[in-house]
Amino acid sequence: MKKRLILPVVGCILGFTLSNAQENKLLTIEQAIEIALHGSYTVRSNDNSRQAMRFEYQYYKAQFKPRLDFNVFTPSWDESVSAVAQVDDLPVYNSTSSVRFGGDLRFTYVLPTGGNLALSGLMYHEALRTTFALDYSTLKRRQAYTQYGIIFNQPIFTKNRLRENLKEAQYKYERSELYFTRAQMNIVYQVTRGFYEVYRASYEKQINEERLKNSQEALRIAKLKFETGNIPEGDVLITEIDVAQNDARLSESIGLYEAEKDEFKLLIGMDMNEEIDILAEMEFESIIVDLQTAIDQALANRLEIKEGEYDVKLQEIAVDRAKREREFKGNISAYYDLTGLSTKSVKNVADLFQSSFDNMIDRPDNRGVTLTLSIPILDWGRGKNIVRSQTIRLKEQQLNLENTNNVIIKEIRDIVRTVYEAENRFRINQKNSENAARSYHINRMRFENGDITGQELSVEQARLSQVRLDFLNAYITYQLALADLKRKTMWDFEYNRSYVIQSDPSVNTE
Repeated sequence: MKKRLILPVVGCILGFTLSNAQENKLLTIEQAIEIALHGSYTVRSNDNSRQAMRFEYQYYKAQFKPRLDFNVFTPSWDESVSAVAQVDDLPVYNSTSSVRFGGDLRFTYVLPTGGNLALSGLMYHEALRTTFALDYSTLKRRQAYTQYGIIFNQPIFTKNRLRENLKEAQYKYERSELYFTRAQMNIVYQVTRGFYEVYRASYEKQINEERLKNSQEALRIAKLKFETGNIPEGDVLITEIDVAQNDARLSESIGLYEAEKDEFKLLIGMDMNEEIDILAEMEFESIIVDLQTAIDQALANRLEIKEGEYDVKLQEIAVDRAKREREFKGNISAYYDLTGLSTKSVKNVADLFQSSFDNMIDRPDNRGVTLTLSIPILDWGRGKNIVRSQTIRLKEQQLNLENTNNVIIKEIRDIVRTVYEAENRFRINQKNSENAARSYHINRMRFENGDITGQELSVEQARLSQVRLDFLNAYITYQLALADLKRKTMWDFEYNRSYVIQSDPSVNTE
């Protein structure tokens, strides 16, 4: 599937001396990608979102598990004034006080039908005191209260909301996994592009260093020839101007190189105070890409399609919820409990509670059943409008999903075309670079022999620099096109393998 042409190694530990290399951290593109996959802002941000969705999914999954709650009030103290109505007279206001110690324990079991069954127990000791308003006399009493019961609650004629919430959380979590994977693919491409931007700046700096060195050598030769009377003074001045311009150009390229490195460190999540240099080899690989295979793999693997499918599923849930706003529904609730209350004057609290247990046997049981039906009659269009609104959003999501397929096909056709165009441009510029280097060498010999002026040699130097930059740009364009092809097809054409990660098998609500 591939042809490989290893070019002479052009690069490079670029733009630094050996002593600097010992201080700066050298990065290959593989090392930079590895750092970015763990430390870049984009990946970390998407990972946080994914973790949040995972815990939200676990929360809704745990809604189907039993729950045990224990509440204690130690104490619950309340003092207030209560109005007492009198016949043929104005009310009087007695002062009341209550100090309560106790707690309740409740075990709730969630039914698969969306209802719940709860077992509860309540016990407390209470000290009551009443001060009468007429003579400020006081009555006191201690009492113990115990209650054990069972409570049943079940919504009817409506959808199981617990299962619906769990399904929604599952879709959001799986979609966040897709976002995270896509963010990783994007950061690989962005790091590749950033790496080559630094490489381009470094290479341009190297070219400008060589250009300055050549112009300085030309100036030295021009001065010697002027001293022997072989060239006029004007040629020497033109060569000096050329040296100054090349010096300024080099200074500008050094600044650009440092700026690109800072931008790259920010992208991959490195400490901005850490000095880096890149280590790169200009290696060219010709990859054979079949257009139809690329389109098929993109349509099968692109995460945007799966994300669109989840958006449709989530919107279908929103439509169902909107319909239930005005649907006929009901609820059944029932309870049964045993209650005991003791107000006996005993000193020991344990005896007081024992008395309340005895009272539980003597006192009749409590029970009740409630059937509630909710029948919407008129809402002046509220329900219909919210359903219509959500339905239109559903159609919009379906339209986006359909359009995504067409957009992907267009993207793949463009990127495959770019790959082959970039490869052809690379080969042309490779030949031009070799010819330009040979041409400059010949013209330099002609300048030394006095056949051309310094200005003409400067033009040849500028042509050589531009051809080399065009050669580098063609190489970078080809590499970025391959990286973009991998990102947009999720397929490695070099090794014929997919980048798609299998979903988490533990995520299933069926």
